[in-house]
Amino acid sequence: MNDNKPCTIVVSVINDLVTDQRVHKVCTSLQAAGYEVLLVGRRFRRSKPLRRNYRIHRMRLLFNKSFLFYLEYNLRLCFYLLFVKADVFLSNDTDTLIANYLASAVRRKPLVFDAHEMMPDTPEVASRHFVRSFWRGIEDRIFPKLKYCYTVCESIAEIYNKRYNIRMQVVRNIPFGENADTPLPKKTTITAGGKKVILYQGAVNRGRGIEWMIDAMPLLEEWIFIVIGDGDVMPAIREQVRRLALEDRVQLLGRIPFEALSAYTSQADIGLSLLENRGLSYYYSLPNRIFDFIRRNIPILATDFPEIRKIIESYQVGTLIDHYEPSYLAAVIREMAAEGKQWPGFVEANRELTWEHESEVLLKIMEKATTV
Repeated sequence: MNDNKPCTIVVSVINDLVTDQRVHKVCTSLQAAGYEVLLVGRRFRRSKPLRRNYRIHRMRLLFNKSFLFYLEYNLRLCFYLLFVKADVFLSNDTDTLIANYLASAVRRKPLVFDAHEMMPDTPEVASRHFVRSFWRGIEDRIFPKLKYCYTVCESIAEIYNKRYNIRMQVVRNIPFGENADTPLPKKTTITAGGKKVILYQGAVNRGRGIEWMIDAMPLLEEWIFIVIGDGDVMPAIREQVRRLALEDRVQLLGRIPFEALSAYTSQADIGLSLLENRGLSYYYSLPNRIFDFIRRNIPILATDFPEIRKIIESYQVGTLIDHYEPSYLAAVIREMAAEGKQWPGFVEANRELTWEHESEVLLKIMEKATTV
């Protein structure tokens, strides 16, 4: 890799790319640093078209659920990686690691790994013994061999470093700094009817605290609750809203491309990031919505978990709680929005917490990988 041609980095992820801010930021930074980037993902039947400044390739699958889905994706991804032009493979999360590891070994190309979470310890996996054992087995076999790897927070890095005797570094999922003053497109205005807005954005899966907030909404008549995202528990969420007759004050907007997301975020009065302790992946998580809210100066109501606490307490940009009864949630919301309430930490947080700073670690890792 010592000629004058730019290195080609093939980045792979298992989603359809539309809402994945982290992977887009990685690809953008790599491209700006002079690398050729190809991003590989999936295409669903209802996936929205994509336009990126780097190349993309999306595959349609026959299976979209169960073990067959993961098997098909890794087989097809591995075959693709074996023949596509590539100097480095960048695997995102354990569910793309098998294909990348095999392609890397066969072609003798460097492998870089980005752990967005602790996949065997996510609620969707941890409760299924065979599935959890399978993915943990993959990590047990491949992680000790990783030379170039990083993850989203210090706690997860420390666990993996001790478990596998590796040097996993940290690249937090923070927005670009220069986007803080992006004007809001009129077409994305939230219909609030003069009420204040509580906002959740992200995956609508188990353990995200959305149900707790909905239960509190009958006590918050001056508020509306916006949920942006989709996931496994969306049917149950819709039924809960219907049962409580909250259709006029809980708006379920579905998935929104990340290019438009900040316009919605900016219109919130409080950002929600509540999590249940459903395993190590959630307990040590540092959701990107925390940083999205900070970028738009939105005070955050968050669960008192270690990595989240570091940010909220360091910059005084929100309130931490550890119980979630409807009356208590309603009282906390009102206190956060009280007239004269000040949140002094946003200026410092927005100066220090930028992707430009964070991506320096990524670029150093890639420089090492491309100079072997």
